[in-house]
Amino acid sequence: MITLNEFLTFEHEKEPLLEHNLAHKKKFSPPKIYTANGDLKSRWYVYFAFRNPATGKIERQKNIYGIANKLKTKTDRFNVLNFYKKTLHKLLKEGYNPYENNLDRFLESQKTCAPASNSQIAPAPIVQKATVKPYPFLQRTRTSDQIAEIPKVEPVQKVEPINEVEPEKLEETKMSLREAFDFALSMKEKLVKPRTLQDYRNRSKVFIKWLNKEYPDVKHAEQIKRKMAMDFLNHNLIKNTPRSRNNSRVDLGSMMQVLEDNEIIPVNVFRKTPVLRAKPEKNKRYDPKTLAAIFEYLEKNDPNLLLYIKFISYNFMRPIEVCRLRVKDLDLDTKTLSFKAKNSPLKTKIIPDLILEVLPDISNLPGDNPLITPYGIGMKWDTQIDNRRDYFSKRFKRNVKEKFKLGKEYGLYSFRHTFITKLYRKLVETSSPFEAKSVLMNITGHTSMAALELYLRDIDAHLPSDYSDLIR
Repeated sequence: MITLNEFLTFEHEKEPLLEHNLAHKKKFSPPKIYTANGDLKSRWYVYFAFRNPATGKIERQKNIYGIANKLKTKTDRFNVLNFYKKTLHKLLKEGYNPYENNLDRFLESQKTCAPASNSQIAPAPIVQKATVKPYPFLQRTRTSDQIAEIPKVEPVQKVEPINEVEPEKLEETKMSLREAFDFALSMKEKLVKPRTLQDYRNRSKVFIKWLNKEYPDVKHAEQIKRKMAMDFLNHNLIKNTPRSRNNSRVDLGSMMQVLEDNEIIPVNVFRKTPVLRAKPEKNKRYDPKTLAAIFEYLEKNDPNLLLYIKFISYNFMRPIEVCRLRVKDLDLDTKTLSFKAKNSPLKTKIIPDLILEVLPDISNLPGDNPLITPYGIGMKWDTQIDNRRDYFSKRFKRNVKEKFKLGKEYGLYSFRHTFITKLYRKLVETSSPFEAKSVLMNITGHTSMAALELYLRDIDAHLPSDYSDLIR
C-alpha cells in the first residue's frame, strides 16, 4: 500500500500539483506547520487530521517530516515544510485518503500528464537471458548468438530537469506576506515582552492590509520595495504623529530584519527609511500651591490614588513601575522594595518613612497580588500591566485633571519631575552641584551621571541664582 506520506514526498521531488477546486465533503483539517518555536534541535513537521471512516471522527494523522529535519537553517526547513503543507492540502482536496491505497488514483493522474505519443520511450528490448554472458562488455568479441538484436529506439523528447520549476508553480512555494510575518513573530516570541510582541502583531496586520489595498500585486515579502515602505510610513504620518510613524518604522523594521537574517528577503527596506524628528511631550512640574491642593483633595476623596501618586513622588518611580509592585515586593523589615525598572531587570530601593506612615498593614495579604488595585490594597486584580497603567491614568484624569482644569502637559509623570527637582535644589543648598548629583543619582536610580544630568536639563531642575548684579 502506498501511503499518502510517500506520495507527498514524491511530489516534493517532482513538482507541485495544480490545485483543483473539486466539490467534496469536508473530511480533513487544513495541514499546519510545527516549528518548535524556531528550535533547530527539535523536530519540525507538518500535521493534519482526517476523518476515520470506521469511527466517523476526525483523528490526528502521522506527522510528516520528509527531509526537513536534515536541513540546518530555519529558512530551508520552513520552505520545505511550507511546500509539504500546500501540496498535502491539494492532494487531500483531490481525494487522496490516508486510510486507502492511493496507487490507482496516482496512476490515473499520471495518465493525464503523460507526454505525446511521438515523444514516448519505446518498449525495452527483450534479451535472451540463456545466451547472454555476464558482463559482455569485458569480452573482446561478441557473437550474434550471445545477445538478441536490439531494436532501434525512437528519439526521446528532451525532459526538463526536475529542479527547473515553472515560475507560476515556483510562486506557490514562497511564503505569503502573512506567513513571512508570522515566521518573524515566532522568532521574536522568546526575545521580546508580550506587549512588544502584540505591537509587532498589530502593526504587521495594518501593514499587510494597507499593502493589499495599495499594492494588490504584492503577494510575497521579498516583493516589498523601499518606495512601498516610504508610502506606508507617509500614510501613517498623515493619520497619526511623527512618534507613531517612527514606532511603526522600528517595529516593522525589526520583523523585516528577521526575514533578512533568515534569507527570506534580500534586504530590509525599512532600515533604509529615515527617522523623523519627533518633538517630545514634556510633563511640567506642579507649582507648590497646586501640589498641596491636589494632595489635600485626594486625601479626602481618593486615598488609594494618592498612595499610588506618593510612590511616584517619594520613591521616584515611574507609573508603570508602581503598577508592577506586588505585595511580596515590599520587605517591611528592611524597609526596601524591589521592582523591574526601565533600565534594570531588578532594582531595589528603600521605602521612605513618608510612605511607611500611610501604608496599611499588608503582612496577611497574598504575596502575588498587586499592591495597589481599584478594589483596595493587595486585592486580586487579573489584568495586564499596561492595562493597570491605563486604568490609573484615566482615574487621575477623571479625579484630578478635570477637577483642577489641568492641561495635557500635566500628568502622573509630573509628580516625579516635581519632587526630583525639589530634592536636587535642596541638596545644592549645602553642597556642590556634583556632590548633589552624586547623592541624587543613588536615590533616583539613574545608571550614570550623564543620564541624570540630561534628565535634570530636560526638566530644568537646575536654575542659576539671580545674576542682576552681573549685568547692571
